[in-house]
Amino acid sequence: MADLLALTADLVDVASESFAEGPLADRIEGDLRTVPGLEVTRVGDNVVARTTLGRATRVVLAGHTDTVPAVGGNDRARVEGDVLHGVGAADMKAGLAVMLDLARTVAEPAVDVTWVFYAREEVAAAHSGLVELTRERPDLLAGDLALIGEPTDGTVEAGCQGTLRVEVALSGARSHSARPWMGRNAVHRLGPLLTAVAAVPERRPVLAGCEYREALQAVGVEGGVAGNVVPDRAVLSLNHRFAPDRTVEEATTHVREVVAPFLEEGDSFEVVDAAPAAAPAVDHPLLARVIAAHDLEVRAKLGWTDVARFAELGVPAANLGPGDSTLAHTPGEHVARAPIEACRAVLADLIG
Repeated sequence: MADLLALTADLVDVASESFAEGPLADRIEGDLRTVPGLEVTRVGDNVVARTTLGRATRVVLAGHTDTVPAVGGNDRARVEGDVLHGVGAADMKAGLAVMLDLARTVAEPAVDVTWVFYAREEVAAAHSGLVELTRERPDLLAGDLALIGEPTDGTVEAGCQGTLRVEVALSGARSHSARPWMGRNAVHRLGPLLTAVAAVPERRPVLAGCEYREALQAVGVEGGVAGNVVPDRAVLSLNHRFAPDRTVEEATTHVREVVAPFLEEGDSFEVVDAAPAAAPAVDHPLLARVIAAHDLEVRAKLGWTDVARFAELGVPAANLGPGDSTLAHTPGEHVARAPIEACRAVLADLIG
C-alpha cells in the first residue's frame, strides 16, 4: 500500500477546479496505463479503467475529479502530522487516492472492477462527466454494484434523496408607493405562501433501516422595481429534498399542492431543476458482507449524489469514502490519514 496521505497530497497539488480537470485526468490516465491487465478508456476528461477477468460480478468504484474553487490559500496541499489540508482533500481526492492505489496494487480481484474517474460533479448536472459517459459510452458504467467515494467518514450512506427546484411567480399591479391602494403588492403576496411552506411537517420515511428526512425550503426571493414603486411581480424559489419512496413526479405534486391555494390567474409554477432519488442498496450481498465484517455504520444519504445516476442505469449504489462531508467546500477542508487507510481496507475487502 502506498502512503495514501502523500498520494492524496499529490492529487490536491494538481489543480482540478470544475471544467479544468484535464491535467488531473492526464495524471490518472498515465498512472492507470502502467497497470497490467487494465483496459483504460478516456472520454473527454473522464477516465475509466476496467479489469476483464471474466468474474461473475462487476463492481464499479467511482469518484469525481473536480473541486470547487480554492479559497483562503488552500490551493496547495499542507500536511501537518497525519492531517492534510487543501481544497478537495476530503471532497474527494482522498477517495481518488484510495481508488488509484487499489487499481495499481490489487492485481487479481475476486470480482471484475471498473474504476471511474469523472469530471464536473460540482457544477450543474447538465455538465456532469457521468452524464457524458452515459451518453457516449454507457457500457463503461455497467455493473452489479457501484460505490461512490463521496466523503462519508467511512460510514455507508445508502441511496440518496432526490432534489427538486421550483420557481413560483406571483403577479400584482404596479403603482406609486405613495398610492399603494391603486396597485397590488406582489411581494406582500409572498407572506402567506412563505408561512405555508414553513408549516409543512417534516416527513421521515424509513427504508431498509435508513431514516430519510424530507425538507421543503424557500431558498431565494426576487422582487422589487424601485424604492418608490409597488412591485407587480415576485418570484419565490423553493427547494424540495425528497426520500427515495417518491418519484420526481410525486415530489412535484406534493410541492404543487402546498403552493396551489396561493396561485391566481397570471401566476406561474415552474420546475427548473429535478434529480431523482435512489433507493438504499445495502442488501446487496457484497456490500452487506463488508458492512458486517467491518461493523460499518449505515445511514441515509440526505443530500443528492451520483448514486442516483447509477440507480437510473439499474446499478444499485451507495456512498462510501474517507473524509468529513461537513468540511467540504470550506477554507479549512482537511482529511486525516487514518480514515483514508480504513476506507482502503474496506474497499480492498469488498473487491477481494
